[in-house]
Amino acid sequence: MIRLIDWLPENTAACIFTSVNRQYLTGFESSLGYLLVSKNDACLFVDGRYILAAKQAVKDCRVELFVSGLDNVKSFVKDNGIKTVFCEDSISVAQFNRFVGMFEGAEVTVDGGLQEKLTNLRKVKTDYEVECIIKAQRIAEKAFDDVLNYIKVGVAERDIAAELEYRMKKYGSEIPSFETIAVAGLKSAMPHGVPDGNIIKNGDFITMDFGAVYNGYHSDMTRTVAVGFATDKMQLVYNTVLNAQLVAEKAVRAGVNCCDVDFAAREVIKNNGFGEYFTHSNGHGVGLEIHEKPNVAPSSVDILRSGMVISNEPGIYIEGEFGVRIEDMLLVTDEGSKNLTNCEKSLIIL
Repeated sequence: MIRLIDWLPENTAACIFTSVNRQYLTGFESSLGYLLVSKNDACLFVDGRYILAAKQAVKDCRVELFVSGLDNVKSFVKDNGIKTVFCEDSISVAQFNRFVGMFEGAEVTVDGGLQEKLTNLRKVKTDYEVECIIKAQRIAEKAFDDVLNYIKVGVAERDIAAELEYRMKKYGSEIPSFETIAVAGLKSAMPHGVPDGNIIKNGDFITMDFGAVYNGYHSDMTRTVAVGFATDKMQLVYNTVLNAQLVAEKAVRAGVNCCDVDFAAREVIKNNGFGEYFTHSNGHGVGLEIHEKPNVAPSSVDILRSGMVISNEPGIYIEGEFGVRIEDMLLVTDEGSKNLTNCEKSLIIL
């Protein structure tokens, strides 16, 4: 919160209305609310569903209940001498017009740089945020270890996905980070394939992409395993992806361009003859949302900073045959990176 307050000009307030940014600044999650921040004051306005919980959880600002006519919201503007209200840019025309009425006497603008400021703040994680991400990751890893004993010939993709989500929930995940991917055989060549009744067969690759959520923070990992056996080509592709991932990991450090990290992985895959089969970017930021800045992509202009958490997930997808993806999360440091994923990466054949 203090970094936002320091950035705000005098007689200006920030209106934070998206749930993820409210949670980032206050530590409290709610589906509805407004966080108003000025140089001298900060207040979270919530409705009756959240007022008691918010008062118990929020430490860095006042908490007030919406009152009829939003008179206390209007009073915030008047009492703090607010002349301009900065809003996030994910705002509809109807919502903007509503804010004009709420903040009467002040100019409402989405051009004040608030969105860019919030994005830049969230790129670099605090120690607390990193701790939550690691706890989410450890939950996902425990679920993965359990599911390895569940996978066998005759089991359906959707059952593997459901088992992963059940185990994560059992071990403390609030919700899955996203819709769990567990695709096998020909479908493993679909980077975002949807699990269905497809039955696991001997000789299949199974790609599992999944994550847990702890205190609102996401984890993200992918592992590809083989059932019964892996052909020479399957092993070649797997080891190519693994080598690409390791090379990309070595390229990560504060000050490096994200596009160069992507290039490092892509070159390994290209030099092994599979360049056309790596069809997505090598990674992205992870935090309160599963996809955050920075983008680790060929066209990215983002530069890595110490404290960022990024995914490292090269893949090869050969239509009509199979696919492989291996994904870890990396904490960027001045010296390099710390791998937050503590899970086997050599090819597992079940």
